[in-house]
Amino acid sequence: MKTRRHFLSGLATAAAASFTETLRAAPDPKKDVVIGHGSHRYKVNKEWVPAGQGRHHPILNCHEMVQVKDGRLFMIGDHWDNQMLVFKPDGTILDSWGSVWPGGHGLTLSNENGEEFLFVTDSGLWKSGSGGYRQTGRITKTDLGGKEIFSISHPMSAGAYEPDMIFNPTETAIAPNGDIYVVDGYGSQFVLRYDARGKFIQRFGGKDGVPAEERLNNAHGIAIDTRQGADKATVIVTSRVDNCFRRFTLDGKYLETLAVPGAMVCRPVIAGQELYAGVCWSKTPEINKLPQNPSGFTVILDATGKVVSAPGGTEPVYEEGKLKPLMQAERIFDHGHDVCVLDNGDLIVCQWNAFQTYPIKLEKVAA
Repeated sequence: MKTRRHFLSGLATAAAASFTETLRAAPDPKKDVVIGHGSHRYKVNKEWVPAGQGRHHPILNCHEMVQVKDGRLFMIGDHWDNQMLVFKPDGTILDSWGSVWPGGHGLTLSNENGEEFLFVTDSGLWKSGSGGYRQTGRITKTDLGGKEIFSISHPMSAGAYEPDMIFNPTETAIAPNGDIYVVDGYGSQFVLRYDARGKFIQRFGGKDGVPAEERLNNAHGIAIDTRQGADKATVIVTSRVDNCFRRFTLDGKYLETLAVPGAMVCRPVIAGQELYAGVCWSKTPEINKLPQNPSGFTVILDATGKVVSAPGGTEPVYEEGKLKPLMQAERIFDHGHDVCVLDNGDLIVCQWNAFQTYPIKLEKVAA
């Protein structure tokens, strides 16, 4: 398959960047390491991506991943010339392309009457050389070949924001009726709802002026929860600084908080009856002293919102109904950013700021 360096025609290409860091090899994998708890235990495979692919498919941060029905895995990142990587289930990289999302951060799969589409979130935060930059983010809907369907830009254009409100979105989620939910997790902390064609409907959430138990403080991720059926679907939004997820109705009414104390969780990923999430940081005393605080792991919550496993973290312990703060237990992950759940129960964990290494596979161990 021919590599496409500019796959979205008609869009301005991001300015070429000069980045001096070299691609470092992944750390030597520990052999036969098993992490996790209860019925969610996994063998760590740091060699899921075969060695030597970095020369043709360089990366910076591995942000989010989805699997389409033919088995391919799409991953969004923020390399200036390889923002989308496409993998086979065995970790072989089929293709890498994209230079129009320098802040590539969120990736959501939508199934519309059997046809699959990608919603790509460019946060607007990106790095060039030794500098970091902020610009307005945007959401782009594409087909699996990268053809743009439409994009969503600054909410001011729809009257949803004032001119001085920044827009640095981090994630999207698609409701059963096709409505699009966008979280402005690096910007103004609201959830923005659009219809299936990108027409603005409403805004809810936010950090200021709302009750403390409802606030969104670093609204990093979002998911539509249909475990009780499509007619009872709800919205789950990350409040990363508050170490929790908030649940809302589809029209923005607060319902409850799912607490994950000690864990700065990223986007919620629902598979089966469980909710999975990467943990970017935790309060792990000795690790917190290291540069960049590489204290991440992953968490798994059951349908009641209880943490049942924390692969790479401490065992979940509840006292009088409250979860004790979780910490990193093993140096497997630096900064967990996303979890892609495969049909067989294996997990692919994407990492931010992990020395430019590819995702780690967690192979489920039979109970």
